[in-house]
Amino acid sequence: MTSIPPSLSFDSRTEWLRGEGRASDVVMSSRIRLARNLAGCPFPHRGTRVHRQASLQLCKKAILAGNLSPRLIWVDLHDASPLERMLLVERHLISKHHSKSRPSAGPPAAGPDDPRGVAISLPDERVSIMVNEEDHLRIQVIRTGLALSECWKEIDEVDNRLEAALPYAYCPRFGYLTSCPTNVGTGLRMSVMLHLPGLRLTGDIERVKRAAGDMNLAVRGFYGEGSEAAGDFYQLSNQTTLGKSERQVLEELEAQIIPKVVEYERVARRTIATKRLAAVEDQVYRALGILTQARLISAEEAMQLLSHLRLGVVLGIIKQIDQSLVNHLMLLVQPAHLQRVLGREMDQDQRRIARGDLLRTKLAR
Repeated sequence: MTSIPPSLSFDSRTEWLRGEGRASDVVMSSRIRLARNLAGCPFPHRGTRVHRQASLQLCKKAILAGNLSPRLIWVDLHDASPLERMLLVERHLISKHHSKSRPSAGPPAAGPDDPRGVAISLPDERVSIMVNEEDHLRIQVIRTGLALSECWKEIDEVDNRLEAALPYAYCPRFGYLTSCPTNVGTGLRMSVMLHLPGLRLTGDIERVKRAAGDMNLAVRGFYGEGSEAAGDFYQLSNQTTLGKSERQVLEELEAQIIPKVVEYERVARRTIATKRLAAVEDQVYRALGILTQARLISAEEAMQLLSHLRLGVVLGIIKQIDQSLVNHLMLLVQPAHLQRVLGREMDQDQRRIARGDLLRTKLAR
């Protein structure tokens, strides 16, 4: 029996992949996350199962009663199947860690059925609130394109309403207290998902990564911390949460740093379109050929090929395919979504065949 309400449609195009908004040719999505804990309650990795059950119920009650969104659904992750939890990971609604269990530093009794949950806004999936991840609360707002200011306005309102209903762990000297010291202070992470194939093709991607490190920014893969870049997609986020206000971090990222990275990528794309057009067209059409003809294809290969195809669409090389379709296919080729679409569980070999079938069908013209 499923624990996920049928109102959450996994076949729909999620907010962060709509391919709209400011600078959406480079910035696929913007995300802000806040880490919060409850005062007087052991943090998740230090408490017992009883503590985590109590914090879950307290947070759940405040979230669902707080009028935080026009429509919120609740999912008890400890009752959800592994496939259902992975679907939520693939939609960037929960972290990989949250899908499996609580922090590994906890008591041996903790496991996949440990009390934890997530609230999700519908129909847009812009807001998700994880309960009993590394912290009692991980509040997230995600939007398409470069929209950090809009994300901040929305998440600040959600946070204020929750803080009015819940006793946050806060220290006047250090700010919000979190399980990991790197989150103490604002508890804030602002990030953007970037598509940077131009910088890879010009050989400048490593220089951008080094520059980001020098500015105390983190560059991560498609699924954030601990993941690898898939198809030239990277998450760029702040690492400083102590000593800077939320407004300072927002202004640095949205007004200064991200626009520069966007311009670097656009210059790189113009360069390759001018000086290496035949090579780029060859890469794009080869990708389209494989995607529309392959009988066996892995998720990793599909992501790389869809990245090439997306570049071709953005550059105007491919005109018969819409960017939003390419974005949506990035979701549908993931293992859990593929099984959901086809309505059955499959092993890896079966998924490679099914993925090829799906891509040929979706891209057929």
